[in-house]
Amino acid sequence: MNARRWVIGIFGILTLGLLIFIAGYLVIYMNGYTLLQKNQEKLDMAEATVVLDKDGNEFARLFMQNRKLVTLDEVPDRLEQAVIATEDQRFEEHAGVDFWSIGRAIVKDILARDLVEGGSTITQQLAKNLFLSADKTFFRKATEVSIALALENSFNKDEILEMYLNRIYYGNGAYGVKAAAELHFGVDDLNELSLLEIAVLAGMPKAPETYSPTNDPEKALERAAVVLSLMADQGYISENERREALNDTLRKPAPRPDRTASAIRDYILAEAARVTGYSEEQLRIGGYEIRTTVDMAAQRAIDRAFANPELFPEDGPEQIAQGAMVIVDPKTGGVAAMSGGRNYVEKGFNRALNDRQPGSAFKPIAVYAPALETGEWHPYSVLKDEKMAFGDYKPSNLSGKYAGEMTMLEAVQRSINLPTVWLLNEIGVKRGLEFARKLGIDMDAGDRNLAIALGGLTRGASPLEMARAYGAFANGGVLAETHVITEVRDSEGHRIYAHEVAAERVMSEKTAYYTTFLLESVTKKGGTGTKANFGRPVAGKTGTTQLGLKGVKDSSGNRDIWFVGYTPEYAAAVWMGFDDTNAKHFVKSGSGTAAAMFAAVMKEALEGREVQDFQRPEGVSEPQRPKPPAPVTDLSALYDPEKREAVLSWTAVEGADVYRMYRKAATEAEAQVLIETEGSVVIDISGAPGATYEYYVTAVSSTEQLESEPSNVVQVAVPGEDEGAGSGEDDLFELPDVLPDGEAGGDGAGNDNGNGNGNGNGNGNDTGTEEGTQEGGSEGGAGANQPGGAEAPGDETGEQEPVGEGEDGGDVVLPGGL
Repeated sequence: MNARRWVIGIFGILTLGLLIFIAGYLVIYMNGYTLLQKNQEKLDMAEATVVLDKDGNEFARLFMQNRKLVTLDEVPDRLEQAVIATEDQRFEEHAGVDFWSIGRAIVKDILARDLVEGGSTITQQLAKNLFLSADKTFFRKATEVSIALALENSFNKDEILEMYLNRIYYGNGAYGVKAAAELHFGVDDLNELSLLEIAVLAGMPKAPETYSPTNDPEKALERAAVVLSLMADQGYISENERREALNDTLRKPAPRPDRTASAIRDYILAEAARVTGYSEEQLRIGGYEIRTTVDMAAQRAIDRAFANPELFPEDGPEQIAQGAMVIVDPKTGGVAAMSGGRNYVEKGFNRALNDRQPGSAFKPIAVYAPALETGEWHPYSVLKDEKMAFGDYKPSNLSGKYAGEMTMLEAVQRSINLPTVWLLNEIGVKRGLEFARKLGIDMDAGDRNLAIALGGLTRGASPLEMARAYGAFANGGVLAETHVITEVRDSEGHRIYAHEVAAERVMSEKTAYYTTFLLESVTKKGGTGTKANFGRPVAGKTGTTQLGLKGVKDSSGNRDIWFVGYTPEYAAAVWMGFDDTNAKHFVKSGSGTAAAMFAAVMKEALEGREVQDFQRPEGVSEPQRPKPPAPVTDLSALYDPEKREAVLSWTAVEGADVYRMYRKAATEAEAQVLIETEGSVVIDISGAPGATYEYYVTAVSSTEQLESEPSNVVQVAVPGEDEGAGSGEDDLFELPDVLPDGEAGGDGAGNDNGNGNGNGNGNGNDTGTEEGTQEGGSEGGAGANQPGGAEAPGDETGEQEPVGEGEDGGDVVLPGGL
């Protein structure tokens, strides 16, 4: 009886235990199944979006996790075997949980009095990576088991292994075996992996960063040796294959895409979100392929240059000197490269998109190109360069010197301010504003003033806007829409966006070519932008803006410095300055620093490319300096001893509206201007008795300030003094039908004093100062309305203004107190 009760008791206990086990299993299974159903979206693993450059090469990746999905068909058998041999030898046999392995792990944990071994299967590891944290607790382990059981009942072994291979972390930011193979070995096709490389990958999940071949090749090989031994022990490879694999070497991947160019990556991500309508998070996890206009050679050149502090102005005590640069393909509008500043951080302040005052770099946009577009002006047109006011606006030349007149070419080359403002006043501010808007510069209502001639804008302009605008000059007058993305495809290769080329003619080909002609001179000898010249055809313009700080002289430095220019291949804008300009932080160098940055970047970006020239459009003539009038060839002289006068005459020539008569006495080193006249006859009675004089005349076009070659030389000998000659009422020379008797002929600014005598001689004293190229010069004037008064030729001894790099318009008056 007692034995029977004992048997029944044991049976009851076993039955109860079995029921409890079954009930527990059902609870665990149902719990896992419920969790799986509630978190079904986690099975859709995020895949990195790949960004390609203009040549189709990977430039960057956008991701939450760097992952590239792979199907099991793309995975070589050896890799599957290596993973199973290392992580879960009984993978094909268990139902998601290997109780023998768990039992063994529990025993080891008890003996060690710690959770030292997990005994997890591949399915359990997948469950943990998909749904759970990595903490080792019994509660977490039970949940892991429940989800593993649910996975095994929802998916077959191949599907589970495929999810595992795509989910597991493989170190250095790579998720999934495909991303790992590319990262660590530069292999895109997993079938190209060697047996040793397969063993390395299979051994990494245990400690990804420790066994990473990128971090520590020796430890990676040690772990691979363990994997190869397991594969040989389980019959997946022969002993000979194991030894051969150990004698193999690991491939080193090609240099990874430069991850420092985060400004351009941020710009790409923002544009991708705009053109597709997707959120940035969707783009980072959707496995898209984004094709861009990025030129990696240009981007690397910018990154290297911006990492070199020697290319920047001096840093301040609390801020570093900042900068930004954008390179654009003028033909397509594609952004080739971009830097948002030094030490740029992801999603940081992108200075390439930030507005700053452009200074003289704005002159071609608002003044010179619009003037050329009218057809009334050309590169050799003469502009006024005089100290003047335009209502309340009183601009000045940085040098404080004024030439009176200069050609447009010279004004652009040396960046002279007054001729620029004068020209805008001539063509009208409205025309300048409209032209700037056509080039994509968003002008403010408050910009309707002459200050825009010198780049004094209410809002300013960004480097991207300036590069795009100059690109129209490089592209024959056609402005292409700026963009960086050409195409977006989804993870299955379907095109979801394609850029449509958008371009508009904003000026004539002639205007664009003539503007390029002007801007090329800036980078040549005598121009303000010579430091931008790097041995290829370059056109561009410097720009600076005044400090405008109380207590700091503007001559001490600048607020902003620019160089905006282009080659036949690319247009680019460089800005430098401080984020917060103040008395301690301002640029102490000139625009030459920005020009040097342009040269350094563009030289590297275009290295190896065939040199191209700016092409003259068909039907557009080369800008020609207007030719002076033809020289006079028939100057004649007749001396009348009765009247004591030399009569000089010639035939008028075409294109001349003024003639300059020169005279040289035997005692003089060179001929002096005797008089200017609109006629073709001059009567000179100023000759001294007994003296001999040589005369010649030149023809002048006053509108172009062009003077012909000298005429033929004639000689006049004045007889010795004749007693009684001279009434004291004669003029020194006469201009028939030009000046009335007794009216002063001098045009200098000074005092006209004439002293007559019985010989008809007078002294004219007209001391005047001319600014510009005749600075400090004194010009003799005419005797004025004195009895017997005489007009004496003036004496010009002006100092030529030095020709160097000139000025770059650093005297912008910013509207609104900017």
